[in-house]
Amino acid sequence: MPRLEAILASPFRFEVTHRDPHSKARCGRIHTPHGVIETPNFIFCATKGAIKGVAMEQVMANGAEIILSNTYHMLLQPGPDVVAAHGGLHKFLGWDGPMLTDSGGFQIFSLGHGGVANEIKGRGRANLPKTLLKITEEGALFRSYIDGSLHTLTPESSIEAQQKLGADLILVLDECTPFHSDRAYTAKSMRRSHRWEQRSLDYFRAHDDGRQALYGIVQGGIYEDLRKESGQFVAGNDFFGQAIGGSLGGTREQMHDIVEMVSRYIHPERPTHLLGIGGVADIENGVRNGIDTFDCVHPTRLARHGCALVPNDIGDEHINLKNTRFKNDLAPIDSRCNCYCCRNFSRAYIHHLFKAKETTGGLLLTLHNIAFMSQVVRNIREQIKKT
Repeated sequence: MPRLEAILASPFRFEVTHRDPHSKARCGRIHTPHGVIETPNFIFCATKGAIKGVAMEQVMANGAEIILSNTYHMLLQPGPDVVAAHGGLHKFLGWDGPMLTDSGGFQIFSLGHGGVANEIKGRGRANLPKTLLKITEEGALFRSYIDGSLHTLTPESSIEAQQKLGADLILVLDECTPFHSDRAYTAKSMRRSHRWEQRSLDYFRAHDDGRQALYGIVQGGIYEDLRKESGQFVAGNDFFGQAIGGSLGGTREQMHDIVEMVSRYIHPERPTHLLGIGGVADIENGVRNGIDTFDCVHPTRLARHGCALVPNDIGDEHINLKNTRFKNDLAPIDSRCNCYCCRNFSRAYIHHLFKAKETTGGLLLTLHNIAFMSQVVRNIREQIKKT
């Protein structure tokens, strides 16, 4: 199909349905070939093609509308060609809903810089080997964490891999710089990322079959003039959506300030995604600044470590069911939650499962945390609609 016809027949559309008159918060719908995403929304991370411990049917049954898989991991194992032979990630994973893949760049650069993941997503990665070998204009040379083999990820090969994986929404390749990078390196990296984004867009256009939509990424670290330059670059190119990436500062307060600052320079009518952020307070701040979607491993990772997300009147965003105080607690995690876990089991039972090292504990908390985050974004949408 010629490109013009593909564009005219595109199943992708973003519409804003409600706006908060007091902030940039909005409700909308992202239309994709695999369904509609109501926004604001949270994207759950099936990083390696699975959400640990649960089936995709359970993920959807607990309210998830969209999931994410990671190109870096899927590139190394099992490989995009294997996924393509199954008909793409949707069939490979058994997920019949919208899906997003990132470019693979974050994992490469977080392993290479060491501190990026900790500074951006709030977790340590110091115990992992640094596998990034070289960054050039062409792309990133890195060593597989699986078998030590050498790979080069370029803007073109990242898009090619994502097209084989077949997610609805895909991202350009960019470099994710850590917080400790100085302004000179951040500017150099950002402008190289812009060239990579342009190459990603050119390759996407040349091979677009109408079944995917491409997001650009706004970089620039903590520097307002660089964020403005990057926001204008992304807004001036033919991207369906835009994502905010890179370092967002060293504290939650600084992150909130930077998100507010970046929101001034992005395209106001495109769907906007905040990469790698999943705290409830961070989502609420992002929504006030016009963010439509978020992703993070936070809810499911917490679950595997015995922590349940809860409203503020129960705990400070989560409670740790492994703590001794829950040993004889017969109450559900949250009596107002209608998930399978809260309807059927007590805090004492979950505590017992983790003490007994039974994997069922992680499964039940994963279901609860998915249901909780899904309810959080539903509540936010309802609040916006009432303004």
